[in-house]
Amino acid sequence: MDQKILSLAAEKTADRLQKFLQTLKEDDLANLLQNQAVKGKAAGALLRAIFKGFPCSEEAGALRRLKIYSCCVQLLESGDLQKEVASEIIGLLMLEVHNFPGALLVELANEFVDAIKEGNLTNGKSLELLPIIFTALATKKEDLAYGKGELSGEECKKKQLINTLCSGRWDHQYVIQLTSMFKDVPLTAEEMEIVVEKVLTMFSKLNLQEIPPLVYQLLVLSSKGSRKRVLEGIIAFFNKLDKQHSEEQSGDELLDFVTVPSGELRHVEGTIILHIVFAIKLDCELGRELLKLLKAGQQGDFSSNICPFSIALFLSVTRIQRYEEQVFDLLKSLVIKSFKDLQLLQGSKFLQNLVPHRCCVSTMILEVVKNSVHSWDHITQGLVELGFILMDSYGPKKILDGKPIEASSGLSRMPNQHACKLGANILLETFKIHEMIRQEILEQVLNRVVTRGSSPITHFIDLLSNIIMYSPLVLQSCSSKVTETFDYLSFLPLQTVQGLLKAVQPLLKVSLSIRDSLILVLRKAMFASQLDARKSAVAGFLLLLKNFKVLGSLSSSQCSQSIGISQVHVDVHSRYNSVANETFCLEIMDSLRRCLGQQADVRLMLYEGFYDVLRRNSQLANSIMQTLLSQLKQVYEPEPDMLPPLKLEACILTQGDQISLQEPLDCLLCCIQHCLAWYKSRVMPLQQEEEEEEEEGFYQDLDDMLESITSRMIKSELEDFELDKSSDFSQSTGIGIKNNICASLVMGVCEVLIEYNFSISNFSKNKFEEVLSLFMCYKELSDILNEKAGKGKTKMGNKTNDSFLSMKFVSDLLTALFRDSTQSHEESLSVLRSSNEFMRYAVSVALQKVQQLKEMGHVSGPDGQNPEKVFQNLCDITRVLLWRYTSIPTSVEESGKKEKGKNISLLCLEGLQKIFSAVQQFYQPKIHQFLRALDATDEEEEVEVSVTQRAAFQIRQFQRSLLNILSSQEEDFNSKEALLLVTVLSNLSKLLEPSSTQFVQMLSWTTKICKENSWEDASFCKGLMNLLFSLHVLCKSPVTLLRDLSQDIHGHIGDIDQDVEVEKTNHFAMVNLRTAAPTVCLLLLSQAEKVLEEVDWLITKLKGQVSQEIIPEASSQATLPNHPIEKAIIIQLGTLLTFFHELVQTALPSGSCVDTLLKDLCKMYTILTALVRYYLQVCQHSRGIPKNMEKLVKLSGSHLTPLCYSFISYIQNKNSKSLKHTGEKKKEKTAAGPTAMARALRETKPIPNLIFAIEQYEKFLIHLSKRSKVNLMQHIKLSTSRDFKIKGNILDLVLQEDEDEDEEGTASEHEGQNKEPAKKKRKK
Repeated sequence: MDQKILSLAAEKTADRLQKFLQTLKEDDLANLLQNQAVKGKAAGALLRAIFKGFPCSEEAGALRRLKIYSCCVQLLESGDLQKEVASEIIGLLMLEVHNFPGALLVELANEFVDAIKEGNLTNGKSLELLPIIFTALATKKEDLAYGKGELSGEECKKKQLINTLCSGRWDHQYVIQLTSMFKDVPLTAEEMEIVVEKVLTMFSKLNLQEIPPLVYQLLVLSSKGSRKRVLEGIIAFFNKLDKQHSEEQSGDELLDFVTVPSGELRHVEGTIILHIVFAIKLDCELGRELLKLLKAGQQGDFSSNICPFSIALFLSVTRIQRYEEQVFDLLKSLVIKSFKDLQLLQGSKFLQNLVPHRCCVSTMILEVVKNSVHSWDHITQGLVELGFILMDSYGPKKILDGKPIEASSGLSRMPNQHACKLGANILLETFKIHEMIRQEILEQVLNRVVTRGSSPITHFIDLLSNIIMYSPLVLQSCSSKVTETFDYLSFLPLQTVQGLLKAVQPLLKVSLSIRDSLILVLRKAMFASQLDARKSAVAGFLLLLKNFKVLGSLSSSQCSQSIGISQVHVDVHSRYNSVANETFCLEIMDSLRRCLGQQADVRLMLYEGFYDVLRRNSQLANSIMQTLLSQLKQVYEPEPDMLPPLKLEACILTQGDQISLQEPLDCLLCCIQHCLAWYKSRVMPLQQEEEEEEEEGFYQDLDDMLESITSRMIKSELEDFELDKSSDFSQSTGIGIKNNICASLVMGVCEVLIEYNFSISNFSKNKFEEVLSLFMCYKELSDILNEKAGKGKTKMGNKTNDSFLSMKFVSDLLTALFRDSTQSHEESLSVLRSSNEFMRYAVSVALQKVQQLKEMGHVSGPDGQNPEKVFQNLCDITRVLLWRYTSIPTSVEESGKKEKGKNISLLCLEGLQKIFSAVQQFYQPKIHQFLRALDATDEEEEVEVSVTQRAAFQIRQFQRSLLNILSSQEEDFNSKEALLLVTVLSNLSKLLEPSSTQFVQMLSWTTKICKENSWEDASFCKGLMNLLFSLHVLCKSPVTLLRDLSQDIHGHIGDIDQDVEVEKTNHFAMVNLRTAAPTVCLLLLSQAEKVLEEVDWLITKLKGQVSQEIIPEASSQATLPNHPIEKAIIIQLGTLLTFFHELVQTALPSGSCVDTLLKDLCKMYTILTALVRYYLQVCQHSRGIPKNMEKLVKLSGSHLTPLCYSFISYIQNKNSKSLKHTGEKKKEKTAAGPTAMARALRETKPIPNLIFAIEQYEKFLIHLSKRSKVNLMQHIKLSTSRDFKIKGNILDLVLQEDEDEDEEGTASEHEGQNKEPAKKKRKK
């Protein structure tokens, strides 16, 4: 039969073929076709013949053709055909589609759709035909009956088939094929959305491995449109998957299975990121959409678009040059905005209640670094660049006196520091994970260290230190880069050199080549012409001495920074190494001895470093002590009866007119004293055990010399040093400079000897008498210098000289003076206790040490760089000062004897205030330990006491002291002490947990003090009010407080209209005539600014959310969660409005109050305008405006705008009066006129801005009224006030004046006339 069909088909006309085919049954024909196809014989030719025999021009033929077509589709799906046969059949079927009439095409398409929905496809081969059918349908122009109505072909395809197809179930194995199919179908935007939504919903139903090819097809499809939705869908899916994954990993209950192994998920994510980046390279529009997503995430609530997956995607996109700069800028601003938002949230309970805590961007970025271990090589470069961008942009900016200072203000400093820290963390973590990028990170860090000598680079040095500590052995491969950096050492600032050498120190232990190259560089630097280079060499050599131990040295348990590195397996303590180290160290000591002939600065560094070297490398004691001894002998007077005992002349260098210090004798003695004390306490006990006494000669010599110097210093008069009251101490003459240097040396020597004698005294009375005599010598000189400095115009340097007493000694001395109640010590200590001067001196040195810690982060003297020891001493000092202040209050002390100088209790309080702030600055993690050290009572406590409870205990002590001061008589009120107490309370209150009862008690106590006490002391009032607000914002918003205080101010100062009497409210007694303005007024305005800033932040957040709402139908539900935020904003602004309502009626004095008030009013209107514009946006989504918004607008129209205009008139009148007043006072020409004029101009400058802000507000209100169909303008009288007004009567007078002046030419009448309009103006 098949042969017959084929032969008939070969004829020219198809008539016979048609007749023959009509005689056959459909089933026979189908079976024939099936058999031929399965056998793989000429099925294609047969099919062609059958189609030829059933032309579409006849209805019956078309119907039979449809049956055959369906039969072929089933054949293809059966999977019984050979590949070539199947391809041939598909080709024929594709060609025939366009011949079908529209109605049959619809039927055919429906068959396909049903098969897909019911899951009847077995291998999906026939799906290749579906796009052809859809395309053919789209091109048919005749109307088709589909369902109930008649539709055009285009519409029919669009509305029904795709909808039906996408609403049905897709078998997951055909999802990719179906998606791929749609790229060949012409789709409109609406259909595109339907398809994309369907494919995105299929993600969760597929296996993880099937998602990358599907995403690829979806991205190809997205070139037709819906790019934004595609990107959002992919990001949202992986964000959800990541969250599920992290929850499963951190889940408490042991899961039997984890849905996806971590590695697999990350690999899939990596592949998809590569697909997206590839698509962006080909389709710029997709890249633009991605950037828009990043911008939207930055402005509004970024919880949806910004997640670890999307950040990794953005970083990967930076490899495309066109987007690199934009993406990095956006990521940078995203990071800093995230930190600023976090800071704003932490500082305000009001915001915390409204906005849930979100995941910080920094956590996400570090998550990306962690995930990148799964061969995400395409993002590592982006991570490194981002890390350096953050460190470069937000690191410390300027240097002042060798210390980095922040260019930005205090508030913005924190986010900047966090951003810089994040950059460093990114780089460190990337360095740990990715080997291939290590070299580059190290090079970039070292380049910055070398090239940025003038700007602070501590953050880069810290990073370098962390990198090296992580793996010194890994860095051996990069040793050439490190040695290259050493070549620049002599050109770098000293601080950088010290930081750099400390950072690379672990490398020196594992790499001899690095160590040798460093030594060569240091030797060269030692004889460089620049002083800084020589100092760098000394610093380098001292560091080497500290870290290369010689055999037999004591263990480094006392080290200030032990370097225990897991990866350093080189045994530096083996016998050979120690011998090598000894030779090496002695060589260095030789080099250092040569430095003792150089300038004072270089010697000073050596003396300061020797003590640390000795502690770390005790075997070098002999060498070091001999060196110091020989130095001392050069200036020591050996004759026992010669006074003075030291040759001060030898310490001073005179070159022509230049006089400078040659030998810092005080530092030398200080070094000797500390080294000797350490040697006696640590080394000698061990030597006595071993009975080795051959090396003790130098120690005995030094002891004898110090004893001799002490006794002779006490006998010496100031005249022996050629210093007394008549001496010249001016800085302009050579003699004066020399005397100053001598005086400072003598004072330094006295201090060193005080510490030496106290430490060897063992509480002997004689020794303490010597200590006191030495102090009297110190005091006498110090008084002379202070007196001379007071007379001279400039303050002398000596006043700020750092004390030579060590912090440990200060702590021991204070404990002995104030807390030692041992019976046997009583008599000897009474010698020192009898001198108030000495006790005051001891406390003031403690203050100086704490101040030094606050400024530098460390203190001078031994162990000053060791944070642990400094903290220990700080605890001891605090305990003593606290006891002294609480047990002997200032009032008690003052009622005794009146004498010069500060009260000791007051000094103690000042010290406590400095210590509390220093501990919070440098020892935040140790605060619990610090507070426990202050509690002497519970040494062995069972129950753990929280920081809040301990802080509350200390707070109560200071509260009692403040109450005592406040209950005293007005003339006895000690303003300085009260202010210090308030500062201490502010510091301690930061340690209280805001949710605790102690915090609430503190707030109510502060509020009570402010309400009940009325002291006319501006600074005390300011401190107390600041404390009140800082506590208040952590509980709730301070707007009601602002309103009450503004009423008090209005009551005290009076109204701008003098005829109006204001009733005094007196909520807070602290507000009185003296403190109301400018103190309290400015403080309230700054608080109002903060509230406005918070409100502005919330409005911006709401706007971002509105703009992100995509589907208008859902918007009414979507904005419902914003109701509480909107309500809160309106309440805040309403209360602030009443606050400004009071202040603009107050007759504030000219100056800063008026300036600030005008600027804040301007902000108020700008934020009201922002709120109105938000509601304009909301009204587009068919939602009205709430009633309370209408009330707010009404309130602004009745209570604020009119009063603003009268306040402006009041200021202008006041200024014109003051100008006239200065004009009258000025008979002859002086400069008073111009300055008054300048002040008037300055004060009226913000007025035009305010008027503009009011008019903008009203303009947008009119827009909102139209859009919301609510008349918001009914309570607002449109303003006519401008920057200028033409007043007719005044204009006439002025013109008349000019005429008179022309006629008479006299100035006197002109003056007389000039006064008249001013009077009228005043009445007006």
